[in-house]
Formats: sequence, C-alpha cells, structure tokens
Amino acid sequence: MTPQGISLIGQQAITGGQAVIRAIDPSTGEALAPDYPGLDRDAVAQACELAETAFATYRETSLEVRATFLETVASEIEALGDALVERAMTETGLPQARIQGERGRTCGQLRLFASVVRAGEWLEVRLDPTLPEREPMPRVDLRQRHVGLGPVAVFGASNFPLAFSVAGGDTASALAAGCPVVVKAHSAHPGTSELVGRAVQAAVAKCDLPEGVFSLLFGAGREVGQALVADPRIQAVGFTGSRSGGLALLRTAQARPQPIPVYAEMSSINPVFLLPEALKARGQAIAEGFVGSLTMGAGQFCTNPGLLIGIKGEALDAFLAAAGEGVKGSAAQTMLTPGIHAAYQDGVKALAANAKVREVARGQAGSGPHECQAALFAASGSDFLSDEALQAEVFGASGLVVECADADEMQRVAEHLEGQLTATLQMDDGDLAAAQRLLPLLERRAGRILANGWPTGVEVCHAMVHGGPFPATSDARTTSVGSAAIQRFLRPVCYQNLPAGLLSEALQDDNPLNVSRLVDGQRDL
Repeated sequence: MTPQGISLIGQQAITGGQAVIRAIDPSTGEALAPDYPGLDRDAVAQACELAETAFATYRETSLEVRATFLETVASEIEALGDALVERAMTETGLPQARIQGERGRTCGQLRLFASVVRAGEWLEVRLDPTLPEREPMPRVDLRQRHVGLGPVAVFGASNFPLAFSVAGGDTASALAAGCPVVVKAHSAHPGTSELVGRAVQAAVAKCDLPEGVFSLLFGAGREVGQALVADPRIQAVGFTGSRSGGLALLRTAQARPQPIPVYAEMSSINPVFLLPEALKARGQAIAEGFVGSLTMGAGQFCTNPGLLIGIKGEALDAFLAAAGEGVKGSAAQTMLTPGIHAAYQDGVKALAANAKVREVARGQAGSGPHECQAALFAASGSDFLSDEALQAEVFGASGLVVECADADEMQRVAEHLEGQLTATLQMDDGDLAAAQRLLPLLERRAGRILANGWPTGVEVCHAMVHGGPFPATSDARTTSVGSAAIQRFLRPVCYQNLPAGLLSEALQDDNPLNVSRLVDGQRDL
C-alpha cells in the first residue's frame, strides 16, 4: 500500500481542492510525494454529518462488536507492514526502532481499550431499586449508566506519528466509548496518516459498521480544524500540540452556541527536584540519567525534563559539571519538522540572550538541515522567580538548572511553577522530610509524580495519568493515556421508573452483560 494524497470521508476517498500539504523529509529538507490537497468546509460538514448519522447505531453496538472492531484496527495497522514503518521514518527522521516501537504501542493501546470495553466497568452502572415502603416518602426506581458524548474531533500530534495520531490514544478511547471520530491529520506526516487511516477505514468495513464511524481530513492552515471544532455535530475534541494551537481550538469550542469540552495537551517543562542527599550520594549517576532523558529523541517528548531544581553547593556544582560533559558529548539529532527545528533554535537563542541565564554546555553541532544541538543552561532561584520567560517550554533537548539558595527558595520555586504533566523527585532516604514537604504542592502542580526515575516514557496501562493542571492540559480532571482516557468521552444518564422493556442490557436486573455494578450502594461483582 502506498500513499495516494487523499482524504477519507467514511468509505470514500476524496481529493481536496484547497491549498496543498507537502511532507518534508527532515533529514534532507526534500519534499515528499504525493501532494495532499486540503479540503473545504463543505467536506468537513459532510464528514461530521456522516459521524452524526453513525452515532445512533455505533453507540449501541454490543461490547463484543466494539471490542472486536478495536482489535481489527490493530490488526489492519500491523498488516501494513514495512510500508508504514518506512514512510513514517521518511516523514519524521525517526529511527526504525522508534517507529516499530510506537507501532507496537499504538496497537497495544487499541487492544487495551478492547479489553476495557469488554469488561464494561466504564459503563459505571448504578442501580437504586424502588423502595415503596420507605418513610416519609417512597423511593422510585433509579438506574444510571454512561453513554458516549457523540462524534469526536481528534487532532494528530507532530511528535508521535502513530501513538498520538490517526489511531492513537484519543481515537482509540473515543471509539471505545462509542463515539465516531473525525481526525484532522497532522501536516508533518500525511503519508503515514493516510496509511493508518486506510487501515481504520478497512476495519470499519470488515466489522460492518456505519461508514461515518471514522473519517480522516487534510487541510493546510487552521481552516479545516476550526471548521471541525465549530461544527455543531462534534461533541468533544482531543488535541496534542502547542499551547497556542490548543487555546485557539478551546476558544472556538467555547464560542459555539453549545460549548463542548476540549481535551488539549499543550505545554510542560516537567520539573525535576534534585534533593540534597541524593545529589551527594549519586550526583554523577543522576547527571547521566538526566542527559539520557533530555536528549532522547532530540528531546521531542511532552515529558522531556526541561527544568532541574537544586540547592547551591558542591553537590550541585558537581552535578552541573557532569551533566555539562554529558551534553557536550551528545550527538546532534534530526528534528521532526523544519518548523519544530526553527522554534527550538529560537527558544535556545532566547535563553542564551537572557542576562539572567548562563550557558553550561552545548552538544555537538550537526551537519544536516534540521538537527538539534542539545543545550544546558543555569539560573539562580531568585532570577527564575522574577522572570516568567524562564518557564517557557523549549520543545527539544534544552534544559535549565535552577540554583536555589536554600530549601525555602526551592519551595518557592515549586509554588511558582505552572501546571505540569510530570514532576520528579530525585531523592534518597535522607531526603524524605524534604520530599514530604514538596509532595502536597506537587500534587497540585502535576498529573504524575515520580521518584528516582525520568519522566520520558509513558506506560499505557490502567493507573497512568498523562495530564495535569493548565497549561499542561486544558482539563486537569482527565488523562489522555491509559484506560481512564475513555472517561473523557462519556457522560452519565439516569433512568427513572423505566419499564423493563426499555432498559438497555447494562441496566437490566439479571445483568446479562455480567459487568460490575453498584446496587443500592453495594458492589455486586
């Protein structure tokens, strides 16, 4: 299978007539065939209308049918074979092992959501049977389940061409919830997006589902995306990208006659607290781990550790020296797109030009057109507190070390931080009291708190939280990774005194789905 330069609206292949998207091989700067003509607002409306029509049927598919569909999507992606891997490598500059691993993660999370659907706990069934003899007033029969919100718009991410893209976590969790999905493909990897989209399209047909369950749209600029979010049939949005992009979609969603939720992952610098005893005991090892995490994938991860916070002294000086040597030895790496590379260079230049910041080290310079040269900087705690610009995310392998005067200033720096996806404590047993002081604050600032690890690498499982307070995300109550991601696209409905013939299987007394339920306040399975 080869890319054809088409959008997918239901089971149709559509060639747009608007401005053309051309993928760029970031390792060479060369344009890649084919061209992807963008769609217009009429095509967006067509996709949304198909999705709305499909929702009536798809939301009431059996648990088994929906789970099988998700597994079929995974199998169809795997059936693309080397063609998908090779195209993704060419469009992103990422190595083969990374793309193969990301394909495995993508298919794994589809199968995870299949198991979630079958288990049925996401239905959150609650039954409060009638109590006709209750005094002073009888209780009526009340039953609750969760249902899908409706058609969902998903925006592919630049840095994960598979796992956060066309069939990534947002799509998988929305489909699991019973919501048709309309994807706005990312312009950085259109060929990869089309191949995966055609796999999803094939799975829809194989499972005999309504064609509007899935569509894939291409469009240069913001017109297609804005039209998609503004369409009255779309009921929620999943987005991974820049703060400016996420906020633009949020404004559109809030300006609608019927505002809708936007689940946007946007910006995080993922602070790492270098507590004193850990730094004294194993500063060299911590420095090596930090540099490895900082430079992994040219630092193009939303969980990249861009900020380190320690207390001034010999241990922090030794850490800085070791980390600096590690950065100096790090090879340049191709970044995902020319735009990302340009933004990275601008961010590094801004830090280097800031009078409150000193440069600790730069990595090896590259010879390619879009290569990331790693950078490490340092600033005092007081200067960090006085300059909001030092909290700006630099997407790539750039880190800033904040040198605090004492533990109290470290606490003030922590209080000053914006919302984050992650916060990390590098600590030993002797740091327990300091960690206990920080922990309540970090719980208010981050969605995931780590001890003695590095935030790059997000496990797809039941307990994971990949989210956090603004501006890390637009809604701190949710996660975009893990089985709980399905909750973003559901809402509760209560049924009062409905006759048995109108009750869905999930709400019937004999529990034909065999799902866990809360019956009169007691768990029945």
